[in-house]
Amino acid sequence: MFFVTKILKYYTKRGIVQTRSLLLIPVPFFSYLYALNLNIMIKTENISFSYTEYDKIEDLNSVDLELVMAAREAAMNAYAPYSKFKVGAAVKLTSGAVIRGANVENAAFPSGICAERSALSSSVSNHSNDKPIAMAIASMRGDEYTDDPPSPCGNCRQVIAEEESRINGKIKIILSGKNKTMVIDGIGDLLPLQFNRKNLNI
Repeated sequence: MFFVTKILKYYTKRGIVQTRSLLLIPVPFFSYLYALNLNIMIKTENISFSYTEYDKIEDLNSVDLELVMAAREAAMNAYAPYSKFKVGAAVKLTSGAVIRGANVENAAFPSGICAERSALSSSVSNHSNDKPIAMAIASMRGDEYTDDPPSPCGNCRQVIAEEESRINGKIKIILSGKNKTMVIDGIGDLLPLQFNRKNLNI
């Protein structure tokens, strides 16, 4: 009595992974696994991205600085009685309009909404033809802004990616904390292997 695994061949654009027959022979009290003709070829790829970091918020250009200040103001309006972590987001549109959003928590945790999604939802709902070009995000604990810049959660990254797909363009992302501010070219840097309409064959 024996079992032989199927030969697996997996071809990718970057390389070939191939394994050959594995023969498993069970015997009383002992089982032996024999690897026959094992041949594996794997190619490793690296993903990296660059961003611009500012130690002082005053070093930002006037447009980005204005957007960060709007995000900080939005954070003050957050409703976060459970986490005590307030987040504000400000989205700048091509017309120059700035749309603010804040996180709104709920006792039923999944029912809450993040600041980034709050701002983008308002932008799409009220200014669907006015494309977003930049988003600033800031966060607070208590009455103080956090030392480190807040990073969008996975859900928010996916929503920003969808918005970039909708407008067919990049949205600059500005993450601001007291100690430093990071300026990122687009969501592709924060979510390089994103799920999008191409996966749905649309």
